[in-house]
Amino acid sequence: MATLNIEETSEDVSMLDMDLLRQSIAASYEARQRGRHPFAALVADENGNVIAAAGNNSMPPEGDPTQHAELAAAAAAARVRTPEQLARCTLYTSAEPCCMCAGAVYWTGIGRVVYALSEHSLLGLTGDHPENPTFSLPCREVFERGQRKVKVAGPMLEEEAARAHAGFWK
Repeated sequence: MATLNIEETSEDVSMLDMDLLRQSIAASYEARQRGRHPFAALVADENGNVIAAAGNNSMPPEGDPTQHAELAAAAAAARVRTPEQLARCTLYTSAEPCCMCAGAVYWTGIGRVVYALSEHSLLGLTGDHPENPTFSLPCREVFERGQRKVKVAGPMLEEEAARAHAGFWK
């Protein structure tokens, strides 16, 4: 199987993309205000209509460690759109999808990811906090191993996205 080129340049990011990315960052603050980890994601169709959104719900004791915002939003989108429609959708997220969430994006068939905070930058904020044992595995590497192309744009707006994490992981 040939290696797929999955990166996009900044030229492929529109003002609508930036607006939707900022909406995911704003929702990460809302997740934090609810006592959850400060992550959020949304899925929008090719016209920018939000079809699913989720905050993180992985925090103990009542949270499920698999309920990252990206996974929850991708799963919700898959319940309301066909695979053909999902291929034209974008997942916008306050932080780069971990390998589990990248798998969820891949398996639901979402065609594009736009993210703010990189996994590397997130590790710098969380350190070795036991509630966020960050993988050193960029989502592009996960997608690269699949048979279906997933376009990726990010990181961007990292400083903006990092503010929701300020003081949280101490």
